[in-house]
Amino acid sequence: MSTVSEQVKRLAPELGKPVAAINGDFYNKQEGYPGDPRDLQICRGELVSSPTGHTCFWVDTAGNPRMTNIVSRFRVIWPDGTATPFGLNEERPNDGAVLYTSFVGPSTHTSGGVEFVLESTTNSAWLPLRAGQIYVARVREVQRSGDAPLGANSLVLSIGPKLASHLPKVEQRAVLRIATETLPDLTGVNAAIGGGPTLVRDGRAKEWHGFQMRHPRVALGWNKDFIFMVEVDGRQSNLSVGMSFSELATYMIKLGCEQALNLDGGGSATLWVCGNVMNSPSEGHERPGANALVLVQRKDDAKSTSESRNLANRSEPLATDRQPAEH
Repeated sequence: MSTVSEQVKRLAPELGKPVAAINGDFYNKQEGYPGDPRDLQICRGELVSSPTGHTCFWVDTAGNPRMTNIVSRFRVIWPDGTATPFGLNEERPNDGAVLYTSFVGPSTHTSGGVEFVLESTTNSAWLPLRAGQIYVARVREVQRSGDAPLGANSLVLSIGPKLASHLPKVEQRAVLRIATETLPDLTGVNAAIGGGPTLVRDGRAKEWHGFQMRHPRVALGWNKDFIFMVEVDGRQSNLSVGMSFSELATYMIKLGCEQALNLDGGGSATLWVCGNVMNSPSEGHERPGANALVLVQRKDDAKSTSESRNLANRSEPLATDRQPAEH
């Protein structure tokens, strides 16, 4: 986990000049996998976190910003043809399965269960892990002690002890298929981030019943001409008490947004512009988070980022605190 400012500093120079950033998705704060995004994350085309059904922001292959609920169809297909759903880079439940990549670190941080260390088969597509694919993988090793090591070119499929007894027997060198399909299909998508709830859809604010408390808020909105990154300070009586979801939705419409969604707020709420944090964080300092949405200006861009109609030409939306393990 790291702050928005720290995540911006880590962006590769070849991506362009960062001009604005906001914090991203809600995340796990518990021990084991702190900083695990609640929902989907795709960073430069690579899957980092699996969707869980909440509202997500993504950029389609034509460069258009999109907002919808994403449903996971991630599954492993065993040699006998049966299939088991899995999560990605998250805490593994005793009765579930999780696929790990090097984004989670040098090992899976698990205990017990069964772990299959997977490698590529000849002439098959392999890493980085992308959405909408079916990967053919060979079991290089079977471990039963947990905490299997992760390499830059390997995957580990971890099976919880309660689930393991109900699955077909799999030996070393068995071939598995790993499906990363989603609904809707995200094949070819370069950037996606979780959030929610939806604030504005097709120019109309969502109706709210309850959830009227005011807090610091962060929202992302857009219309056919502009993208809006909005932060609202709160929990500071001498400055601002924040906004409710209803108030935030109304404000996004006032700005001209046709679509808008909420992102993580509260103590996480951060707006960074051209090297400076522009807001007053409610805890008095930036809070580390899981990921961030960063807009960059590329060297071949002649106009300001705010003048772009094509978000994909100007954005590197998904900085992430998770970094591939060093090997």
